[in-house]
Amino acid sequence: MITYALAFALVCFGLGLILNLWRLVLGPTVADRVLALDTMVVNVIAIIVLYGIQTGLGINFEAAMLFAMTGFVGTVAFCKYLLRGSVIE
Repeated sequence: MITYALAFALVCFGLGLILNLWRLVLGPTVADRVLALDTMVVNVIAIIVLYGIQTGLGINFEAAMLFAMTGFVGTVAFCKYLLRGSVIE
């Protein structure tokens, strides 16, 4: 039963990733594109964690944590660039 639930969750997060890619390409404003990129990071983290649960390997959880940290830093830097025009002052 857990295999069906994992497969369903992977398909749902994959579909969410595709829809976020659509929003990233066709977003009317730059803020929409930043939000889509941040949501894509969250979806990729969920896919990595689900794959780790499916395979039973613990290394995937560490990779998801590293991806979350870099995604957060990237989102903050991009938002700061949009607000102030420069990242490093």
